[in-house]
Amino acid sequence: MGKISKNRKEALSKYDRDAFHSLQDASKIVKEITKTKFDASIDLDVKLGVDPRQANQMVRGTTSLPHGIGKEVRVLALVSPEKEEEAKEAGADFVGLDDYVAKIEGGWLDIDVIITMPAVMGKIGKLGRILGPRNLMPNPKSGTVTMDIGKAVTEIKAGKIDFKVDKTGIIHTSVGKVSFDQEKIYDNAKELIDTLNRLKPSASKGVYLQSVTLSSTMSPGIKIDTKSLA
Repeated sequence: MGKISKNRKEALSKYDRDAFHSLQDASKIVKEITKTKFDASIDLDVKLGVDPRQANQMVRGTTSLPHGIGKEVRVLALVSPEKEEEAKEAGADFVGLDDYVAKIEGGWLDIDVIITMPAVMGKIGKLGRILGPRNLMPNPKSGTVTMDIGKAVTEIKAGKIDFKVDKTGIIHTSVGKVSFDQEKIYDNAKELIDTLNRLKPSASKGVYLQSVTLSSTMSPGIKIDTKSLA
């Protein structure tokens, strides 16, 4: 067994790792047990009782976190010339089309979200092998393929996140920073969980929220009492 660091020992001494905590308490504990010198991200892992291999049990969607995720989201708008000004005014960090498609093909990926429009998806489709594995491929279901470019950019910049269950049935996403106060962490985490509950597939049987864990970038995980979240 590897040696446990001093910070990890201290973190484990501040709460019962095997107990299940309320989301409110976990939002407080995660701040107390995080000792990083940087502003660590707060992550939520939710194991769902679904089989992602079945199309009628796929869980994917978006939600706008009340307090954002605490970092500047770099948005690339791949749009035709008549939409460029709209994207720029809404706050897109990079705007263009053919030049950025070429840059991505060359390995450039200094972005967090790509927003585009249906008319140019033909040019972007060939980037699927590059963007897909990094969850950067625009998708109508996540609102990143739309004619309302300005609205999409504004929402992403304000804290809208995209999530998708992985092949093991887990949703993993950031819900803020450790510099957030307890209530902001709670509000953001609760918003995501409420959204997941609303998206429960009718084909999902048994326990839907199987496990929920809150943690920071380098902290132990805090188990959440799922009965209070259903």
